[in-house]
Amino acid sequence: MSEAHLTRRSALRWALASAAGGWLPWGAVSAQAQASVPTPAATAMALHLSQRLGYGPVPGQLRHVSQQGWQAYVNEQLEPQRLPLPAELSSALAGLKTLSWSQTELIEQYRRFTKEARVAKQQDEAKGNPQRAQLARQVGLEAGEARVLRALYSPRQLEEVLVEFWFNHFNVFIGKGLCRVLMGSYEQQAIRPFVLGRFRDMLGATAKHPAMLFYLDNWMSVGTGTPGARAAGDQPKKPSGLNENYARELMELHTLGVDGGYTQRDVTELARIFTGWGLNMRPDGDDSAFQFAPRRHDPGEKEWLGRRIKPQGQAEGELALDVLAKHPSTARHISRKLAQYFVADEPPASLVDKLAARFTQTDGDLKVVTRTLLESPEFAAPSAQGNKFKPPYRYLLSALRAADTQNIQVRPLVAVLQRLGMPLFGSPTPDGYKYTERAWLSPDALQSRVSFATAFAAGRLPGAQRDDDEPGMNEMRDMSDKPRKNAKPEQGEKRPKDNQAEARMAQRRWEEVDADALLKTLGPAIGPKTRAVVEQSEPALRAALILGSPDFMRY
Repeated sequence: MSEAHLTRRSALRWALASAAGGWLPWGAVSAQAQASVPTPAATAMALHLSQRLGYGPVPGQLRHVSQQGWQAYVNEQLEPQRLPLPAELSSALAGLKTLSWSQTELIEQYRRFTKEARVAKQQDEAKGNPQRAQLARQVGLEAGEARVLRALYSPRQLEEVLVEFWFNHFNVFIGKGLCRVLMGSYEQQAIRPFVLGRFRDMLGATAKHPAMLFYLDNWMSVGTGTPGARAAGDQPKKPSGLNENYARELMELHTLGVDGGYTQRDVTELARIFTGWGLNMRPDGDDSAFQFAPRRHDPGEKEWLGRRIKPQGQAEGELALDVLAKHPSTARHISRKLAQYFVADEPPASLVDKLAARFTQTDGDLKVVTRTLLESPEFAAPSAQGNKFKPPYRYLLSALRAADTQNIQVRPLVAVLQRLGMPLFGSPTPDGYKYTERAWLSPDALQSRVSFATAFAAGRLPGAQRDDDEPGMNEMRDMSDKPRKNAKPEQGEKRPKDNQAEARMAQRRWEEVDADALLKTLGPAIGPKTRAVVEQSEPALRAALILGSPDFMRY
C-alpha cells in the first residue's frame, strides 16, 4: 500500500465552503472578516474551542473561529455530516483497502494464515509463515493512518476527538491475537457511527463486535451445566467454562463505574447472562461475525442487580444492556469522564450533575449531553482554559497542525507515538489511556517531547529511519513498518500508475518549521515569557523552543 502524503496546498484546496454551516478554509477568510480584528477575549475562546473540540489550531483558524463565534462553531461541530470531507482526504481514506473488508473477511484470512503457520511449524520448526504478520501489519497500519489523517485534516474536529474518547472508553488492544486485524473495523462499525448518537446503541455495537468479544474473552464463555458442544461454526472447540472478564468490565468501566453499586455476585450472574454471545468462525457471507450460540448459553434463571432474569436466550443480554444504559450510576460515570476529558482533571461537581441529569432525561442522547457540556459556564470558564496537560497523541497532532507541515507521512508518526508512550490502539488494559496530567507529566516524558520538538522543528521526523530490530518495540511493532528514507521510493520499487501524484509528493523533503508562523498560528497559547525567550534565541532554535515549551504542552 502506498503512503498518504498530504501537502499544505492540497489541504487548502480541500476546504469547501458549507452552504448551510458557513465553514471556510482556515486561510480563506473573507475580506470583510479580515478587516475586523478579534478581541483578545474572542481569540482566547477561539483557542479554547480549537484545542478542546479538536487537535489545536491550524493557520488562520483562531481568526476564523473568533469571528464565527462560539455558538456558531459549536453548532457546526455538532452536525459533522454537514461539513464535507476534503476530496483528497476522502481519496486517501478510500485507498486504505483493508478498511472496506468485512469482519468475516478479516477473521477468515487471519485464521487461515494461523492454520498454515501451525502446519508449517509442525513440519519444519525452522520454517515459518510470514503472511499472518504481514496481514496484521497492513490492517493495523491502515487503521492508524485513517485515524491520524482524519484527526489532522478533517474539518469535523469534534467528531475526531469524540472517536478517540469513546474508543478509549470501550478500549480493545491491538496486541491480542485476533484483535490485530480488527482495529479499523471496530472503530468504523462500533464507535464512529455512535459518538453523537445514543449511548445504548454504541454499548450494543461494542458488545457484539468480534474485537470486544475476543479481547475480553466472552467468546470462550460457556454456561455452567451446558453441554458446550459445537454448533455449526461455534467456537472454541472445547468448553472453557464461565468467563467473567467482559461482565466485570462492562459494569466497572463501560457503564456503572467501580462504585456503581454492584457486587461480585452481580458480575457472575451477568457473565451467565452473556454466555452464548460469541463468534461465528464459519461465516456464510454475512458481514457480522457475531453469533449467539444457544447451546453455550446458561439456560437457568439469574438474579442480577436485584432483578430476576427469566431464561430468554440472547434477549437476556439485550435486557441487561438496556438496564445498564439507563442506570443512574451509568449516567454519572459517563458524565464525569466526559467532564474530565473536556474540562478539567478534577471536573466541577456542578457540571457532572448537570450532564448526568441530561443523560437520564434524554435516554443517553450523546449529542444533547455533549452540547450541554460545551455550552456550560464550566466549560467556558477562564479556569478551564489551558488547564490540561496534553497526552502524547494530542501533543503530536497539535504540533503537526500548528506547523502546517507540508509533507505528512503517517507511518513514521506511529513510531513517534510509540516513543512518546502512547501507541495507537496500544493500551493493553481495558481501562485504556488516562487523560490526566498525573498520567503523562514526568521528566522522561518531557525529555522525549523536547527531543521530538528539536528534530521536528529542524525538518527531521524521529522514527523515519527506524530499524526493525530496535530495542524496546513491543507488540505494536506490527504497526511500525519500515518507512522509506526521506520518503523516497526504494530503488527498483514500482508504483501503480494511478498514484503518480502521490509519488511526487513522497519525494519532497520535510521542511523546517517557521517559528514566526507558528507563533501567529498559536496566538495566546504561547505566553509573553515564552515569546520573550524565543525572540532572544538563535533562529534555528526558536521553533523547537515553542514546541517544547511548557505553554505548548497544555491545552
